[in-house]
Amino acid sequence: MVKQCFKVLALTLLHAASALAAGAAHGVPPKSEAETYAGWRAAAARALAARANAPSLATAAALTFVGPPSRSKSDTAKAASAALEIAAKASELAPDDAAISWLHLQLCADAPGCDIRDAATTMRWVDADNGAAWLPTLAAAQKDRDTVQVDRVLADMAQGARFDLYGNRTAVRMFDSLKGARGALPPNYLTSDLTRLTEAMGIAGAVVMPSFSPLINACREAAATERREACLKLSKIMQRADAVMAQLVGFAIEKRLTSSDGKLRSIAERRRLLEWRVSAANQSDTPLLPWLRNARARSRLAKMRAMPREEDVYIALLREHGLPLEPPDDRR
Repeated sequence: MVKQCFKVLALTLLHAASALAAGAAHGVPPKSEAETYAGWRAAAARALAARANAPSLATAAALTFVGPPSRSKSDTAKAASAALEIAAKASELAPDDAAISWLHLQLCADAPGCDIRDAATTMRWVDADNGAAWLPTLAAAQKDRDTVQVDRVLADMAQGARFDLYGNRTAVRMFDSLKGARGALPPNYLTSDLTRLTEAMGIAGAVVMPSFSPLINACREAAATERREACLKLSKIMQRADAVMAQLVGFAIEKRLTSSDGKLRSIAERRRLLEWRVSAANQSDTPLLPWLRNARARSRLAKMRAMPREEDVYIALLREHGLPLEPPDDRR
């Protein structure tokens, strides 16, 4: 449910912004705006796939996976399978690239009939310290109601040093691939750095975000001491994740497994601090003057390039604009 809510929100905003930009800028009849933009995106995916280097292929796979909101289930399944095939080629060209391996694993988890075992094993080999690499395996164990395997996977996840989804790295790579291939893309598709970054961030968020429902459900059932301890340890690792969504899930898991009023207040305060930083940074980084928007996009991109963690980017934006890192007293 967490994954679905996030993806629906991300894709709805992405398609709405895309359709609006296409129709407003080029006089496309409202009924065909989304379809027109989807056509540009599909053409961009084909152009990038033809370049046959790992970053371009990874970007083409992500573009292929994200389709128009009105796409049928059968078309969605076909797109997922096509995207998986392209991602597999990218992974073969860059076998040690963790972000591409994660994209491959996520697309496999979404594609009908794809056996995740090989992709999951590769992911854990490429980034052995990343607890998130076990998520699709946990989902399979939950689906099979294999409680022994669920406990084992949770214990392995809790041994991770990090919880990375590679969102910033994927978005930066997509931006670079889209800009590098701009001469081969449809002329009306992504005509500025702002639109390129918006597209890259929206699509990256949609394709790299895993389903957290199996994890949430497994930890909700943590009656045994061993599972409870593993979930608590993992929740604290997740609270330092590279994605804000994963941090929020970490707070939610710890809250459910905590009974102390003092600890519950601390969790609530840390969650509110994170949410405030995200909101304040985004508001401060939205210029009122249109001609400043590309410059602000390039500034954010530079921070994303240097900082894999989303929260670190928000903190850097707050500092750049001379804003405090904590909310005023009346907002706590």
